[in-house]
Amino acid sequence: MTTNEPNYFLEVTDIKQARICPRVVFYRYCLPRIRPITGKMELGIERHREEVGREERRSLRSYGLTTGERHFDMLLRSERYRLVGMLDLIIMTETECIPIEYKLSERMPGSHVKAQLAAYALLVMEQWQKPVRRAFSYLLPLRKAIEIPLGQRQLNDVQRSIEHIHQMIVHETMPEPPKHQAICVNCEFRRFCNDVL
Repeated sequence: MTTNEPNYFLEVTDIKQARICPRVVFYRYCLPRIRPITGKMELGIERHREEVGREERRSLRSYGLTTGERHFDMLLRSERYRLVGMLDLIIMTETECIPIEYKLSERMPGSHVKAQLAAYALLVMEQWQKPVRRAFSYLLPLRKAIEIPLGQRQLNDVQRSIEHIHQMIVHETMPEPPKHQAICVNCEFRRFCNDVL
């Protein structure tokens, strides 16, 4: 951080959410914690629990590996980035760490998911001092692992995003609405915005 240390930690999911609509992150930190758990969130939590059992029985072939050690629900925390997150799965090999996130989606990972995985990569590298060159988004409905290459450009980009979000919160700067406001229709925070739909 380049400014005074904030007295809170962002969550890795905030990095993903900020790519979709930064106002949701703003409301979460700058207003009382009023975000409800939606039906979609509950379904995702339940599907994650089911998938852990399947993952333990599955070979590592889905990830292009023959060997590796799996660790589920890894709590990661960084004082440097003031960031915390619960990673669904990490596979550790002799030469690298590979973060994996389960997604209740059939869509190819967008920039928001890639940013989330890059944020996890920063935390993993800091905690284990091993390189992270790639990550996977595991699409639960398709039972398919999508590889996401991670280079320095992606890591630098997510570091800038983290800093930007911290500045937004510290200065209580309301961000612009999302460019594509179709996502606003079902947003639980829509009633707080008076300039969308």
